[in-house]
Amino acid sequence: MSRHLAVIPAAGTGSRVGGSLPKQYLAVGGHPLLYFAIARLCAHAAIDRVCVVLAPCDKVFETFDWKAFATKLAPIFVGGDSRASTVHNALESMTGEAAAEDWILVHDAARPCLSARMLDRLIQEVGDDASGGLLAMPVADTLKRADGDLRSIRTESRAGLWQAQTPQMFRYEVLLRALRSCDLSQVTDEAAAIEALGLKPRLVQSDAMNLKVTHAQDLALAEMILNRAGEI
Repeated sequence: MSRHLAVIPAAGTGSRVGGSLPKQYLAVGGHPLLYFAIARLCAHAAIDRVCVVLAPCDKVFETFDWKAFATKLAPIFVGGDSRASTVHNALESMTGEAAAEDWILVHDAARPCLSARMLDRLIQEVGDDASGGLLAMPVADTLKRADGDLRSIRTESRAGLWQAQTPQMFRYEVLLRALRSCDLSQVTDEAAAIEALGLKPRLVQSDAMNLKVTHAQDLALAEMILNRAGEI
């Protein structure tokens, strides 16, 4: 039986949000932002382990109380200089522990509003798909191409375009092979590495509630969503 193992890359600084703390530790509803990703994944019955991948020099994580998640949570201090290298390092550290057919679910530390319903849908719709899959949304807004002076030079077609979210879910052996064979500095998500192998990950439709906190104003929006969902 293949297992479901979650990986949360949390080694970045989140400089676009600002503040003295890395983004994953900014406060939302009395908890660090990272708490909500950990809580959702640890609560899911199908997920056997949740690995939080931290920078080797991280001293902040241990200042919070994570005992409620002790049966599943495993912090590992092997973060790299990019998201892709952090995930790659985590998978390399799992060699001998993770089986080739185990599922790896990579989820953003700064995406706190993942619902149990969306996580269920991802796992169910990916099923045994050899290419894996990811949560995503069809692009709804009109897209403009800008020149160097920030002037619109044309409207781009949004037909067939989707906005990638997380979790992204792939077999351990396939994802590790994909990351080993690509330029980690150029990969912005795991699906891109999988696509470079010639595979076509399944797009599982999500919604706008599963937002990623990128800018300071996103924190207030995330807190509102979590409050309405009864998570805080």
